[in-house]
Amino acid sequence: MQPLEVGDPAAIGPYRLLGRLGAGGMGRVYLARSEGGRTVAVKVVHPHFALDDEFRARFRREVELARRVGGHWTAPVLDADPRAPVPWVATGYVAGPPLSRAVAEHGPLPERAVRALGAGLAEALAEVHALGLVHRDVKPSNVLLALDGPCLIDFGIARATDGTASLTSTGVSVGSPGYMAPEQILGKGVTGAADVFSLGAVLAYAATGTAPFPGDSSAALLYKVVHEEPELGGALAGEQRDLVAACLAKDPAARPAPGELAARLAPGGAAALVAGGWLPAPLVERVSRDAVRLLHLEPAAGPAGSGPVPFSSPAVGVFGPPVEPVPTVDAVPQARTPVSLSVSTTSEPAGGRGRRLSCTVALAVAGALATVTVGGGSLLGLFDRGDDHRDAARPPASDAPGAGTARQSVPKAFLGTWKGPTQEANGLPHGELTAVFTAGATGEDVVRMTTTLTVLGASAECHSIGRLTSAEPGRLRVTDRTDPARPGSPGMCTGTSAALTFTLEQDGTLAYRSDEAAAGRPHGTLRKSG
Repeated sequence: MQPLEVGDPAAIGPYRLLGRLGAGGMGRVYLARSEGGRTVAVKVVHPHFALDDEFRARFRREVELARRVGGHWTAPVLDADPRAPVPWVATGYVAGPPLSRAVAEHGPLPERAVRALGAGLAEALAEVHALGLVHRDVKPSNVLLALDGPCLIDFGIARATDGTASLTSTGVSVGSPGYMAPEQILGKGVTGAADVFSLGAVLAYAATGTAPFPGDSSAALLYKVVHEEPELGGALAGEQRDLVAACLAKDPAARPAPGELAARLAPGGAAALVAGGWLPAPLVERVSRDAVRLLHLEPAAGPAGSGPVPFSSPAVGVFGPPVEPVPTVDAVPQARTPVSLSVSTTSEPAGGRGRRLSCTVALAVAGALATVTVGGGSLLGLFDRGDDHRDAARPPASDAPGAGTARQSVPKAFLGTWKGPTQEANGLPHGELTAVFTAGATGEDVVRMTTTLTVLGASAECHSIGRLTSAEPGRLRVTDRTDPARPGSPGMCTGTSAALTFTLEQDGTLAYRSDEAAAGRPHGTLRKSG
């Protein structure tokens, strides 16, 4: 968990925030405490998703499905506001690492722990399937290891099997390469047997430390799942190996039912195995330390309740990727709630000045890849960059770009005000850009920029200043930074400097392009105003 940063709200709904658990393609997750003292995980979606009516409908459906789940080995939905300006959902918090992190740090689990893990998850799936639901994304990062047993989380892409609408588009299969069932990859009908296949892959990973279908690309993983036999290694033996192999059968009808699997792994029930202590000592020590630290956390100061929740660049996650790094839809860090976690680091400016507020609206999502079987393509890449956060103050002339060389000036054709819409490299809208160019030479400030985005009637603005790096008759290169005289909307803007290019086109328009990964590498076409 990481501390709250500037621009984070003090509370969401009735929940006081304690810190950040992670962020990714769908939204940001906070650790919070209810008025009654219960610790919860609160997920808020990225504001630009709130503009999409179809997304809002899917989010409401997700909450409705998740409310139906809440057995002993799954996470309860405690509260939600899908109709808020920026929708949010609160779920129970689990004091324990995901299986992916536990195996990466401490190695494979012992046989008793694997049995308890498999029995608990199988019982959870039996209850889920009895509700007419299919989880569709059982994987190591969606399994948390608490002292009182395993917990299956993230029902964000669960699908109802009772004829109701799916959360995913027709013909599109969403899941995690290497853990998806063959029929899921091929876009065929998905039943509870697909979850059993995924559970078998998870148990193989827990027992051996490696995925049963290893590969270095999504395409390779998908091919192996459909066409090749799993690699189970030598750590799996006897009945446990037979059960895992049965779960990984290509034919859905040949896989055991979750209830049968649970009974064979733990004849007396998963609770009996867990009650005797199921985690190895290093994990028990780690979970206990985390629980003690949690007791000392104090809620953030500030007014109760919150309005629209802003976001900047991705949060720094506590937990990293699985041992076998594969693109996933949602990887949940230490919280019983569906999010994707992207781990990134932010460098401190020299001299300890702290992180600047931003230059451009940060709507780029940094999270896990959503795999689409149609065409084998991927949606949403990782926009993650270790930028050098330089001081916003203007450098001395001797240090300015171009010092000691022939100075170049802004051509007259660029002078004036330019406006136009921009979008990110992934096609998401990035707001309206206004750029005002004035005369100047290399090393001098020659442009002031404002990016404006309207979210459900509320506008967010980010302001920056650009220093001329080089000038040609039809092209300018500029390095921008936050405008210290015009603070932007808190939390809605990136905190990095970026290289910008402005090119005059033959039709009289101005092509704009930024290399700022944290902002999604926005670009657009500007037209002269006035």
